[in-house]
Amino acid sequence: MALTLSESATQQVRKSIAKRGKGLGIRIGVKTSGCSGLSYVMEFVDVPNPEDMVFPHDDVSLFVDPKSLIYLDGTELDFTREGLNEGFRFNNPNVKDACGCGESFTT
Repeated sequence: MALTLSESATQQVRKSIAKRGKGLGIRIGVKTSGCSGLSYVMEFVDVPNPEDMVFPHDDVSLFVDPKSLIYLDGTELDFTREGLNEGFRFNNPNVKDACGCGESFTT
């Protein structure tokens, strides 16, 4: 099981951690939400949870709880800019369908 960060996502996480002045990386997970069933959640990690799975990438890490890992295995977290919009994008090979607004998905 693995999760990865693209180079642009790594740079953005590094930049965000530097701006806030602390942090080891980010935790990603899923929660029940939206019209398709699951949605992504993200937060900074200052202190890892004991049950977290850790995926280091350079000087930052991705942290994932074991329950979310089954939905996120193989996912690459990317950071993209399209016109005036920018943000993190989950390239998740497990997604079978997504809602029209793109906020939730099913596996």
